[in-house]
Amino acid sequence: MHHGYDDDSSGGGHGALGEGYFMEDLGRIAAIIPCHNEAGAIAKVVEELRAAVPSMDIYVYDNVSTDDTAAAARAAGAHVRTEERKGKGNVIRRAFADIDADIYVLIDGDDTYDAGAVTDLIDALVEGPADHVTGVRRATVTSAYRPAHEAGNRFFNLVVARIFRYPVTDMLSGYRVFSRRYVKSFPAVSPAFEIETEMTIHVVNTRMPQREVPVAFKDRAEGTESKLRTYSDGGKILRMIMRLIYHERPLALAFVLAAFLLILSGVLMIPVAIDYVATGLVPRFPSLIVAAALLMVSVVLVLMGMLLEGLTQVRSENARAVYLSYPPPPFRSAPSKPAAGATGTAPTLQEP
Repeated sequence: MHHGYDDDSSGGGHGALGEGYFMEDLGRIAAIIPCHNEAGAIAKVVEELRAAVPSMDIYVYDNVSTDDTAAAARAAGAHVRTEERKGKGNVIRRAFADIDADIYVLIDGDDTYDAGAVTDLIDALVEGPADHVTGVRRATVTSAYRPAHEAGNRFFNLVVARIFRYPVTDMLSGYRVFSRRYVKSFPAVSPAFEIETEMTIHVVNTRMPQREVPVAFKDRAEGTESKLRTYSDGGKILRMIMRLIYHERPLALAFVLAAFLLILSGVLMIPVAIDYVATGLVPRFPSLIVAAALLMVSVVLVLMGMLLEGLTQVRSENARAVYLSYPPPPFRSAPSKPAAGATGTAPTLQEP
């Protein structure tokens, strides 16, 4: 799996998209902006996206807002839709099901990300091979990242990287670009902020190529409030990771639990064995029963892990088949040779 990292987003500009091809070559591009009470920021996000990619269809999903988010988004020129079930994951599930496009952009509506950098992320996708591009946050002011949020993000990145053997720089980023085949093969089970974790694991399980692009990250717009609750949402994310371990790495989890039970069984069995060798009797009969029971449970856990691992493999193959049933993103193709006597070459896509 290719895991590229581009570090040029702060350079040349967000205006031109790549070298030698036009936005029209990329098909339909749709931006999805989940919003809950973002009236003070959403118009600026829509305007910056529109300035960067004029042909982009911008969809603002109003998620049970109690302010004028929908009116502000509509006035800025966005398509406004609603999702009555509260939670970012619910919005993304609905948007991915309803919107048909060749390239999808996901960005928060709080104006903390550099919306103008969308061309950098799209460029990374179409350079190929990539189906998923993450905007890795780089704080432009010291107050942009809450210390607890930054520490939690690093912790979750480390956990996912170790367990799923996949390098992750900013697993909780809300700024991403997807291919059509990523979106249409993504199950989107999570209801809230755990959705970013699920997105990342979907890349790993489906063995999709992905890239990362650094993007500027700043304070929220004045008068707006973060919807992320450090401890409660952190707990939800941790539970999501544990659930994903159970669903995606059942054999590894079974081995860990079985090893723990085997050690416990051995600790209980040692004094029983010592007494038996010394006296030929088993005075600690309850310890023997418990130790034997733990040994049997550990064996059953491994067998169950093997069975679940087979089912996981089938599910992963089905997801891969759905992913492959859709055409790839509009990667750059090799530039054609100019006709005899022609000067220069026409803008074309280039092969990765």
